[in-house]
Amino acid sequence: MKLPDQRNANILININGKLVPRKDAKISVFDSVVQGGDAVWEGLRVYKGKIAALTNHLIRLQNSAKALAFNAIPSSKDIRQAIFDTLKANKMWDETHIRLTLTRGKKITSGMNPKLNQFGCTLIVLAEWKPPVYPNSGIRVITSSIRRNSPQHLDSKIHHNNLLNNILAVIEANYANADSAVMLDINGFISETNDTNIFLVSNNKIFTPTTDSCLPGLTRQMILEIATKEGITIHEKNLSNTDLYSADEVFTSGTMGEITPILKADGRKIGDGNVGSMTKRIQKLYTAYAYENGEPIPFKKPN
Repeated sequence: MKLPDQRNANILININGKLVPRKDAKISVFDSVVQGGDAVWEGLRVYKGKIAALTNHLIRLQNSAKALAFNAIPSSKDIRQAIFDTLKANKMWDETHIRLTLTRGKKITSGMNPKLNQFGCTLIVLAEWKPPVYPNSGIRVITSSIRRNSPQHLDSKIHHNNLLNNILAVIEANYANADSAVMLDINGFISETNDTNIFLVSNNKIFTPTTDSCLPGLTRQMILEIATKEGITIHEKNLSNTDLYSADEVFTSGTMGEITPILKADGRKIGDGNVGSMTKRIQKLYTAYAYENGEPIPFKKPN
């Protein structure tokens, strides 16, 4: 089996507190995530023995589970311990991405009704050796015809596993030989990409869409805090494709991809077509912030 990183061939995955080899990692066909994508998740990244924004990730995971009326939601303490146990078992200390999934749990029979869930939640901790998925050198995007979920239909603050909306957008990007897809809201304003938040730079000022129809990402929040601290003007407002095409620089943010420059949108060159000075500055500031402010893992670097 050819993997992006062969170190992941023999990883141990934590399912409800049990560490099992990758080849044996399975959940029930009656689990809610199988029955209807009924689950919530978080992506976390480990930087030299520290997990970035761990507390905020756990708060968002639990708030999402509460919004979906999950029963017997694991405590932050128990989830933390499951994460630490998984990292220690795999001797992971750096260059690691964690996919944390909490499902409504197993059902007594197939069906969507939560009344059928009588076993409590299923917690999955999947830690992999994984660098940022997008290159620092920049990516190309298209504007998707798929609109981002409206808060009238599904609140984007619920970090749920039902990602068909995003998947349909990235399918369009794949067919267009682009790296990612910009998604608009129902009013035609930019929301986010299929998997990241988005920022525009014009006249040394940063602009980002409001979170009315996009996930209020934690990496996004870090950038807002960093920019404010550094005296960089940053605005949250409605943005259109006209703003996108005329921007001096564009970049995205997310745990999986960190800070990624966008060099082309819909075939149009952004700015001069190179990674801009503000983007480079934010990349540097974010890296320092993530390394300095993460929560320490309670074990020493493995040999």
